[in-house]
Amino acid sequence: MKDLIQAALEEDIGAGDVTTQALVPADARARGTIVQKAPGVIAGMDVAEATFGAVDPALQWRPTVREGEWREEGLVAEIEGSAASILKGKRVALNFRGRLSGIATLTARFVRAVEGTAARILDTRKTTPGLRELEKKAVVTGGGRNHRAGLHDAVLVKENHIEAAGGVGEATRLALAAAPHGMIVEVECASLEELGEALAAGAPMILLDNMTPADLRGAVESTEGRAKLEASGGITLENVREIAETGVDFISVGALTHSAPALDLSLRMERL
Repeated sequence: MKDLIQAALEEDIGAGDVTTQALVPADARARGTIVQKAPGVIAGMDVAEATFGAVDPALQWRPTVREGEWREEGLVAEIEGSAASILKGKRVALNFRGRLSGIATLTARFVRAVEGTAARILDTRKTTPGLRELEKKAVVTGGGRNHRAGLHDAVLVKENHIEAAGGVGEATRLALAAAPHGMIVEVECASLEELGEALAAGAPMILLDNMTPADLRGAVESTEGRAKLEASGGITLENVREIAETGVDFISVGALTHSAPALDLSLRMERL
């Protein structure tokens, strides 16, 4: 996080904040108030605090809300100290926080949509390069769950792996034989026929790719609890409830991190 913040500050400030240097006295002190201007879930409080701290360790940060709670709007935090330092850190802090709060907010909407079912909302690897850890944390803040962090911590056999291995069954057997003890092994299936092959080969978790609700129900019935089932592909807020009611265990939604709109936040400053 420190490296990300430093890179973002260098990108924004460059050789110096020329506007602030021209207009704000070096000894001026101020209080900034960060306000949430749209309904949603706040995330990234630690990143915002660390951003202002990287600009000026003497700045005093006072959060006024808890992460993970749905709020309509209102005061989120206060920051007090050097007016110039607040202005230097403002945009980067709001960019991080708006992005992460947007992810938490969209995740919360999906989680609310499947309440009362057994399905759990998962994220994917469709994250902003360099921000995966922060974005996946925001998903959890919004009530979702993390899928694999990267290519290194779980085996996910997808269509290209299956093509290279010579079929679903063989790919499943090879994956199970090669996976380290305790590592998750999941196999993607695009049809009920492929599902049968994966089950026969012993797949413990199966990704049902772009299946209709009718096929998802058929998959749940034919699996009979022998493997965990994840629905994926084309998931929206409009259809996620219907998909959850088919009985799948998980629903992965790439949009949580690749299409979440930023939550509208602003910072207003008053000179002390």
